[in-house]
Amino acid sequence: MKILLTGGGTGGHFYPLIAIAEKLVEVADKQKIIDLKLYYMSDKPYDKRMLFENKITFVQIPSGKMRVYFSIKNFFDMFKTVTGAFFGLLSMFFIYPDVVISKGGYAAFPAVLAAKLLRIPVIVHESDSYPGRLNVWTAKFAWHVAISWPEAAEYLPESKTALTGQPIRKEILHGDSNGAHEYFKLDPKIPTILVLGGSQGAETINNIIVDTLPELLSEFQIIHQTGINNIKEVLGRSKLIMDKNPNIDRYVPVPYLNNLATRMAAGCSNLIISRAGSAIFEIASWGIPSIIIPITNSNGDHQRKNAYNYARSGACEVIEEANLTSHLFVSEVKKLLSSQEKLSRMKESALSFATPTAAEKIAQSAIDIAMTHYQ
Repeated sequence: MKILLTGGGTGGHFYPLIAIAEKLVEVADKQKIIDLKLYYMSDKPYDKRMLFENKITFVQIPSGKMRVYFSIKNFFDMFKTVTGAFFGLLSMFFIYPDVVISKGGYAAFPAVLAAKLLRIPVIVHESDSYPGRLNVWTAKFAWHVAISWPEAAEYLPESKTALTGQPIRKEILHGDSNGAHEYFKLDPKIPTILVLGGSQGAETINNIIVDTLPELLSEFQIIHQTGINNIKEVLGRSKLIMDKNPNIDRYVPVPYLNNLATRMAAGCSNLIISRAGSAIFEIASWGIPSIIIPITNSNGDHQRKNAYNYARSGACEVIEEANLTSHLFVSEVKKLLSSQEKLSRMKESALSFATPTAAEKIAQSAIDIAMTHYQ
């Protein structure tokens, strides 16, 4: 049995596919399916270690972005898209998987186009409340469409769309409080704030955190995931702002959180500051109250929609970038962390919102479709 995964560009596309791959292996093992082979088709491997650990064969094909705004890059990427379509079709023909699972994103186009031409069943998963353009197109010929937000259903075929939630890797599905404070060398008696900027980091969030460090660190501790490309700048600015400040040890900036660090950070945090991407579902699975700061200009304004849809559950507060001032931010953080009753209600709401079985549902659907080829 062969199943091909595709999608790319960000961790929001890649890591849910890894979560599905983990469950594919589990489901295949339970159903005594032998010789399951997994493939990942994209322009870049994104995380080679994850692919290796999950025994996923990487199939590289070129791919160009399809931007909706004017850019000279569109001209050059047009050739990448055509080349990618050719090599995608060639690679797909030689692999000929039983099912293709697509997360969308520009890097998935060659794979889903090839699957359409070769009449290979496709399952689509959409993470946002407003679907990406490729997923809307793919949904027209896909066998099943899985969504994380009920609001996405109005843009997709009703007869084949189901609300599953967001797949989350099993290693970070829950936080681990055992030794978490020691891991980051923090004081368990002081409330801890975890800042998540997504796989690439978030400049706006980085700036507001660094600007408010003296005030925040006087009462709290901060674990700050800055993004790999931003760590040097954040370190430089924070050292300058916190020069000779006795609370500097309460600040832990890191470029990236691996699985262990993510579990530990979730295990010792009282409040999370985050963008409104797929991290929302990880935060919900941890049951941690949050302040969500959506990107102002996202595709279909999906981050803002995600943020307010999550806020309606009672699990978070939303601060839009246009209103994000140091005074408002610090005030909101202090208000939340000073009310245990409010935090308890938000925790319950977050856990109720969580979707821990999403990956298993999608994996089971893919296995069921693949099994029809062997009957």
